Parts: sequence; C-alpha cells; structure tokens
Amino acid sequence: MPTAPRTNRRTFLGRAAAASTSAWSFTIVPRHVLGGQGNVPPSERVNVAGIGVGGMGGGDIGTLAKLGANIVSLCDVDDERAAGTFNTHPKATRYKDFRVMLDKEAKHIDACTVSTPDHTHAVAAMAAIGAGKHVYVQKPLTHTLREARTLTEAARKAGVVTQMGNQGHATEGARLTNEWLQAGIIGEVREVHVWSDRAGRLWKQGIHRPEGSPPIPATLDWNLWLGPVAERSYHPAYCPHSWRGWVDFGTGALGDMGCHIIDHPMWALSLGSPSRVESRITLDGAYLEGNARNFDSFPIAAIVTYDFPTRESNGKPLPPVRMTWYEGGLMPPTPAELGPMEKLPDNGVLYVGSKGKMYHSSHGGMPTLVPANLTDAAKAVAPSIPRSPGHYEEWLLACKGQGKTMSNFDVSGPLTETVLLGVLAMRVPGERIEWDGPNLHVKNISDLNRHLHIDYRPGWSLG
Repeated sequence: MPTAPRTNRRTFLGRAAAASTSAWSFTIVPRHVLGGQGNVPPSERVNVAGIGVGGMGGGDIGTLAKLGANIVSLCDVDDERAAGTFNTHPKATRYKDFRVMLDKEAKHIDACTVSTPDHTHAVAAMAAIGAGKHVYVQKPLTHTLREARTLTEAARKAGVVTQMGNQGHATEGARLTNEWLQAGIIGEVREVHVWSDRAGRLWKQGIHRPEGSPPIPATLDWNLWLGPVAERSYHPAYCPHSWRGWVDFGTGALGDMGCHIIDHPMWALSLGSPSRVESRITLDGAYLEGNARNFDSFPIAAIVTYDFPTRESNGKPLPPVRMTWYEGGLMPPTPAELGPMEKLPDNGVLYVGSKGKMYHSSHGGMPTLVPANLTDAAKAVAPSIPRSPGHYEEWLLACKGQGKTMSNFDVSGPLTETVLLGVLAMRVPGERIEWDGPNLHVKNISDLNRHLHIDYRPGWSLG
C-alpha cells in the first residue's frame, strides 16, 4: 500500500488555521491535545513570539510555554524588565524593535503575543497580522477607538486567530451569568452598575506632566517605548509602572478593568453599541463640567453613564439598558436586600432586574442572586453556552485549528470600543455624547471626533 504524504509543521498549522471556526463542545479537552513538554511532537507545536515580555507579558509567555507553545523569539524595549523572561527562554532570539523581529524571524513564527503598554498595542498587533501571524493582545485591545475598529477589520480580513486578554471571558461564572440572565431569573434588566477600585490606587491620577529630564536607564530604549506617541523626555513617572494613568499612554481604570468587568453585561445582555454616553469627573473633590480641565492624566474619580437602545437577540426584543461605571472610590448604592455581613466586591457588576438582583466580581466571578431564594430557579437552568478549556488554551488550540477563541477581535473589538467611548466622554464632563457606533462618529460634538485617533510619529503606522 502507498504511504500517505507526510505533513510538515507549516502545512499542519496552515490547515489548522483554516479550520478554526468550529465552536467548543462541552467535552473536556484532553491534556495531550493542549501540549506540554513531552506530549506534543515538535511538528505540531505553535511557534510563539512575544512582543512586550516583562510584567504581564512575561506571565503570558510563561503560561503559553507551560501549555506546549514553542517560544522562538522575544521582543522588549527594556532589557532589565524583560530579563526574567529572557533568562527562562535562552534559545529564543531577542529584539527590541518588533518590526525588525517580524522582518527577520517571520518564517519561524506562527503566532505573536502583544503585552506592551496600551499605546503600542495596535501598531504591534497590526504588524503581526500583516505578517500573517495569529495574535493574542492584552486588554484593552487598543488605545484609540479608530485603532479598535481598524484592527478588528484587519484581523477578520486576514483570517488569523485572535484573542484579547480578558481572561474572565472563559470562566464558569461568565457562563452562568449569561445563562441565568437569559433565562429571566431576575426578570427584565434595564439597569446595570459596573465599578473598579483601581483608579489612583495602583497609579496616580489627576496630576500634570512631570518636570525635568532624568537620565534614561541604560537598559531602556526610550524612543521605541514611545512608539507612535509624540516625542517627550523620559521620566520614571511614565514607565515602567505608572503609564496607565497618563492619557497619552494608557486608558486609566476604565481601560484597565473595564474589559474584565463590562465584558459580562455586554455579552449576557447583547448590549451592542451605546447610543449615548456621559461622564462626571472629579478633581480635588469637586465635580467638573465642560472641556476646561487637565487631560494629561485621568481624573481622580469618575462616573460614566452609557445608554443602550432597544435591540434583538435570537429574535427576542430586549429593553433599553442604562449602564453606569464608577471609579476612584465611587460605588453604586448597596442593595437593601443584602444582609449586614454582605457587601459588594471591590470590582464588579450589579444587575437590577424586575424580579431581583444579581452581582459578581470582575474576571468572570461567580454570580450571587438577591434574594437568595432565586437560587433554586437558577440551578434548574440547563447549560446552553459551550464551556471553555481555558483562556490561553483556547488560543493555542485555535492556532492548531481545534475550536475557536471566545474573546476574538469580533467580540473584544466592540467591547474595547465601548470602554474607550467612556474614556472619550471624560474629555467633556457633563455633556452628553450622541454616538453613531456603526460609523464610529460623535454626532453632536464634532470637535470630539479628532480624539478618535492620534497622529502617529513618522515611522509608525497601522498599514
């Protein structure tokens, strides 16, 4: 009998990517399918490159390596911050400029992680997509609204496997939240509250640009760290730790935690794009209105209100929803039904329904029903959403053509747009933005449209 032609690694992964549209089943995926040293033959391992591999990026690379990925190339602008990852993977080639890495190593790379500060997410991910690589990008997907739409469309056109780093999308709690709300356990939901304690706690907000020009650390390429953002002097107030609080580099607490928290009501209630959004912000304890404010950094505290219109899901009409975001120590009112020993989590979601309430923590925390006697009805709800083998596992398996990612850019792109629309609203506190989601356009405050994107420095583009 003639022998079948041998399939090489490139052919295997190419066929895999083409077949990556099937949904997950409820079956637990065997460990040998996911990988791990000694379980997956080299011809079937995904060759992964990391862009931004210190901090969270080092964790992403470490997790993927444990799951059987072959770490072939690493890129970071800060040798000191990335040293731990470099030392753990001594055989991986090293770069500071991801553009150079993708040019020189393209034939060795199947997929890339992007775990840089927010302002370089889009340019790095787009470069990887342009090179035909699957991409995993930390949240928020991008720094600007225009980047989010452009990146989503580019990934869809390229047909690459994508995933954003909102790990809670893969949890059991996220699925129960969907199933209980869609089964009507707390009735019709028209009001949602979402909040985080991150603003001002892990980085400073409500401050102006630092003065002075301290020497740039020898291990840091400051020009590459700035990436597409307008040139300025190095200062340790920006990096490596506090960039999230600066408008030019981060997206504040809303960008940091919104993708972990807002994800769940958007998914469970099929919210789509909001039609209106409005913010209230505070500096020095006073609420401000209008455009006359420091926007070097994010406000000390903020409340952002989103209005979502009526819509349909699976042929069923759904009512309008008002979702309110709180940060900087602000919180929604505690439900009167909670007992004296019960309290809302520091980061989470509260759903207000016509029959009761439900809340959960961030990252897909397990939902709690109020009053508790609704629990019996919830237990009777049959599972309807495929269970995930794990957030990172989804991406690696999809790169091999096994299943699909559940927070792919068609899901996480619109989520990021909603998050960043709240960031945009902080520029004009007290003014209601009328939003045209399909066309990515502010209808009533034309000047705001210039903030949907930034002008990149020469040498940087989304092309």
